[in-house]
Amino acid sequence: MMDLVHSSGNGLRRIPVQQRSAERFARILDAAAAILDEGGYEELSTREVAARAGVPIGSVYRFFSNKRAMADALARRNLDKYLAGVTDRLDALGADRGDAGDWRRLIDVVVDQYVAMRRTVPGFALVSFAGPAPGPAVNDLANHLVADRLRALLIAPLGAAGVAVTDDRRLRTAFVVGVEAADALLKMAFRADPQGEAALITETKVLLRAYLAGVLEP
Repeated sequence: MMDLVHSSGNGLRRIPVQQRSAERFARILDAAAAILDEGGYEELSTREVAARAGVPIGSVYRFFSNKRAMADALARRNLDKYLAGVTDRLDALGADRGDAGDWRRLIDVVVDQYVAMRRTVPGFALVSFAGPAPGPAVNDLANHLVADRLRALLIAPLGAAGVAVTDDRRLRTAFVVGVEAADALLKMAFRADPQGEAALITETKVLLRAYLAGVLEP
């Protein structure tokens, strides 16, 4: 049985299916993330990743056509991890049961998970949800994807928190605006302090709450 399936687009040649291939794929991405942290995108190479991951270079090329494909795959993994982390935090609040209370706590969760990943996840500073230096069009696409997936994730908890949610065009636009604003402010916070300047993180939450109140509490 084949343990890989072909992938289209983004330079990713194959997607692992069986556990052994998935583990090798993960090791390759872990190695890429570590190299990004240590030397930046210029130091990332398929040869260095293979050596760091302890796999033949052919295994790297089996999955990825080039280093940009690795960075893009890392960004997609980061988004999946981010959403899983948000889900875990919402579950801890009992958000789907309404235990979170005020919907503003749900917005705090979204920011707190990003901050936690920025502080702890290798390579996240350079490759969060889009590849390094992707250009405005790619970055906009990434932020729209984040907004769409966050909106889908938060619809039920917002309803449980007492918000009469209508998943309409205005709500979709509001989530895009919120993600764009948070992206810019949190980048500023981490430029000011490698751990994120606390005052700017707090102000990001204040801004999001105030803006979204006009949509969620019309």
